[in-house]
Amino acid sequence: MNDLHNPVYAPPAHYLPHNAPMVLLDEVISVGKESAHCSSRVSTTGALAPFLTAQGALPAWFSLELMAQTIGVWNGWHNAEQGDLPQLGMLLGCRGMRCAQPEFASGAQLDMHIQQILRDSKIASFECTLFIRNARDDGPVAHARLNTYQPDAQDILSITQGRQP
Repeated sequence: MNDLHNPVYAPPAHYLPHNAPMVLLDEVISVGKESAHCSSRVSTTGALAPFLTAQGALPAWFSLELMAQTIGVWNGWHNAEQGDLPQLGMLLGCRGMRCAQPEFASGAQLDMHIQQILRDSKIASFECTLFIRNARDDGPVAHARLNTYQPDAQDILSITQGRQP
């Protein structure tokens, strides 16, 4: 188990059930009982590189996936603490999504914070915010409430059954 006073986190891909280039996070900053904080830099050499515009910016709608992956890291970290592998999670919906700008400029350090507000069996709801580190305005540039579903093996089989080529 991690030392709660000085935790060491693996790279985000360790906690997520997918691989590059679909892992959009660069770093896990912190994980708590009901919260997590991850970051990613808008850079041609970082995890976001395949998704940048010709001008090197990241379209703001990627904030939804960045927040969802931060939830995935939170879940994956808690699974790892129990000796389990990362599990597939599904985004059921998004409420109140707001972005204060249309894109994030090259070089911007994005910080995603998630806070669990409700959990009932396989369903959970998270309040999510995205900040640009060291920005003049220190308020969130994106905010949403994400609702998630954690299917078990039987659920996944039911969802995918009959959809084979």
